[in-house]
Amino acid sequence: QVQLVESGGGLVQVGGSLTLSCVASGLIFSRFPMGWFRQAPGKEREFVAAISWSAGKTLYADSVKGRFTISRDDAKDTVTLQMDSAEPEDTAVYYCAAGRVHGGIYPQARDFDYWGQGTQVTVSS
Repeated sequence: QVQLVESGGGLVQVGGSLTLSCVASGLIFSRFPMGWFRQAPGKEREFVAAISWSAGKTLYADSVKGRFTISRDDAKDTVTLQMDSAEPEDTAVYYCAAGRVHGGIYPQARDFDYWGQGTQVTVSS
């Protein structure tokens, strides 16, 4: 059974930093592209960032490019989202997701098969 467990959410001030982590189990982590999505109240879930299974490629939403960094540690079955220069618009529940074995990275939720429960991030001004 695949499980993705996010952690690291919380309250951060505008301009501050936060690190989100997601630990995976029940799958051969190194074979899966991984992604982060977020959903703000009253809005649809949106793509944030993704990293290929080989860690050679990353993809970012325009809204976070240059501020967020996605990385992975296959030895620890962990994917991380480093959030810098936080903005109020970053307030949302953040979800970790796993794609398909040896698949590509795409900015759509339909290309990810496994999801975590989410972690709340609130950016205060």
